[in-house]
Amino acid sequence: MREVTPRKIREMKGKERITMVTAYDYPSALLADKAGIDIVFVGDSMAMVVYGGENTLNLSIDTVAIHTKAVARAVRRALVLADMPFASYEISVEDGVRNAVKLIQAGADAVKIEGGADHERLVKKLVRMGIPVMGHTGLTPQRYLRLGGYRLVGETEEEIEEILRDAKALERAGAFAVVLEFVLADVAKLVTEEVSIPTIGIGAGPYVDGQVLVWHDLLGIYERSPPFAKRYVDLRGMILLALENYRDEVKSGAFPSGEHYWEFLDKDDFRKKAARALEKLSEED
Repeated sequence: MREVTPRKIREMKGKERITMVTAYDYPSALLADKAGIDIVFVGDSMAMVVYGGENTLNLSIDTVAIHTKAVARAVRRALVLADMPFASYEISVEDGVRNAVKLIQAGADAVKIEGGADHERLVKKLVRMGIPVMGHTGLTPQRYLRLGGYRLVGETEEEIEEILRDAKALERAGAFAVVLEFVLADVAKLVTEEVSIPTIGIGAGPYVDGQVLVWHDLLGIYERSPPFAKRYVDLRGMILLALENYRDEVKSGAFPSGEHYWEFLDKDDFRKKAARALEKLSEED
């Protein structure tokens, strides 16, 4: 069992801020774990940042499972959390259970489900089975069509009520934490105070129990990021510079230089061996 467990995450509420970052492959997960991140999240955001999709709706459970396996192999300390993609749990509780099991068997320690009150029965069922669940309310990208796009939520009384209802339903069903995405900070603070489980914000301000960012946003891999994401390094610029330097050195012949290849020290020995090899090949012809 890894050091960071769902129980430990719950116990961190009010005591220690929780760190969570997405990772979709072995080397990224290895680095996230080494950096001391608490939760390494195989998010359905991979549909956009890894596969170039316009939204997250076309991602399959099997694809998430493949990426989860890679991440799980790398992580030793952090909690490995896998996303339940669109249509993997909405149709029926049975579908949700079957697909959650796939992710646990792929190496996840817990699964995340978008929505709250709508899926209270599923969350309760999974928890009873021994599968830890994190919920997700506020902006739920899998429902962006209904929401009218990727927008800030929580400005109306109805939206505040829905967010609170979702968080309380998740708490009641046994979820160990809930993500609050792109909601007004006042609303996130209210939810954090109203539930006993940790709240993890993304674009939800500072009054939550933890924060999550997407790997590519945090590292500045793409030119554009959501308005709530902080870029901690311009990795895009660094990668482009490295690739351009490589291109230029290959074109000019500067790479590879002497330290990057090996030759026969005895050239006469090489010529003899090469001549015999060529002679054998000609006899075969």
